[in-house]
Amino acid sequence: MTAAKVSKSKAVPGKGVAAGAAGKVRVTLVGSPFGTGKQHIACVRGLGLRRMRDTRELEDTPAVRGMIARVSYLVKAEKVD
Repeated sequence: MTAAKVSKSKAVPGKGVAAGAAGKVRVTLVGSPFGTGKQHIACVRGLGLRRMRDTRELEDTPAVRGMIARVSYLVKAEKVD
């Protein structure tokens, strides 16, 4: 019998957040989440947005980026220096 290979994910330059280099991202709700589905409403709430034109500054992490990507048609995101 042969041993199964275990694949290890390699870090890709330019993807994700480097250790200690996490910045901030400003997220603004520009569209109404009503009528979009429970998961999208949950993402908007998970980002801390409650009402239209509500803005939050969040840590730039892969989890936050994923939530922004899921509801990108509802939010405006910009990098904060």
